[in-house]
Amino acid sequence: MIKLYSNFLVSGVLASTILLCPIAYADNGKLLGTGAVTSIEGAGGGGIVPWATTASYAEKGEWGFTVNGNFADVDDFQLGVQSLNATYGNRIEVSYAQQRLGLNTIGGDLKQEIYGLKVRVAGDVIYGDLPQLSVGVQHKRNTTFALPEAVGATDDTGTDVYVSAAKAWLAGPFARTWVANLTLRATKANQLGLLGFGGDKNDDYEAMAEASLGMFINRHWLVGAEYRQKPDNLGFAQEYDWRDVFVGWFPNKSVAVVVAYVDLKSIAGLPDQSGAYASVQISF
Repeated sequence: MIKLYSNFLVSGVLASTILLCPIAYADNGKLLGTGAVTSIEGAGGGGIVPWATTASYAEKGEWGFTVNGNFADVDDFQLGVQSLNATYGNRIEVSYAQQRLGLNTIGGDLKQEIYGLKVRVAGDVIYGDLPQLSVGVQHKRNTTFALPEAVGATDDTGTDVYVSAAKAWLAGPFARTWVANLTLRATKANQLGLLGFGGDKNDDYEAMAEASLGMFINRHWLVGAEYRQKPDNLGFAQEYDWRDVFVGWFPNKSVAVVVAYVDLKSIAGLPDQSGAYASVQISF
């Protein structure tokens, strides 16, 4: 199941790539790409990591909206995510996501809903010396809890809290624009919550680190990588950290496309969960 989520991660990574590319030129408002993409949990940012940036290109006094689709396919799982995102004034972001993890080997699927809120509290991703700092919360509700409960999960709902810092360098190494993001998350979600929350090994919140790094090749193309730590709460199978490498394409401010290779290690005891991820975001 965790592997299925990795599929969604890959999609999120593609979105993250799109976000990095934006540090170029734009006619009005935020620069191209600074609206980022949408992660597999619905928050603006990278593929598997939420960023300090807010989704869409909305500036002060403006509303922005995005519609997103992410898909990941690894050896034994398939993850599909659909999400909506609304932002106001480059300050507040509200998101909703539906995740479905297909269990190709044993049959059936796992489903989850995620309600998110992010607030930018200081700094700017491009301007000034201080990185953009945001705090966020994701409330998750597993709607297929029979299987997670059977393998040791203690709850069908959980709430993650995170702090993110993001910064872009317009004249970085190799004369390219670079973007980096670091997120610290308090969570007890198993495989993002697709396997419930807490477990027989651990039922307490733990702090997990998540990071993204991307290089803008030109105005429209971004390449990069992401890494995400995961808690290990269930005794029946070890949960591993995720990682990906991605390519993002930002043809304009309305469309962002990401493709990625994701490595989720072992999920629910099934080894070698790696494969492809894709994401498409439409912004208004």
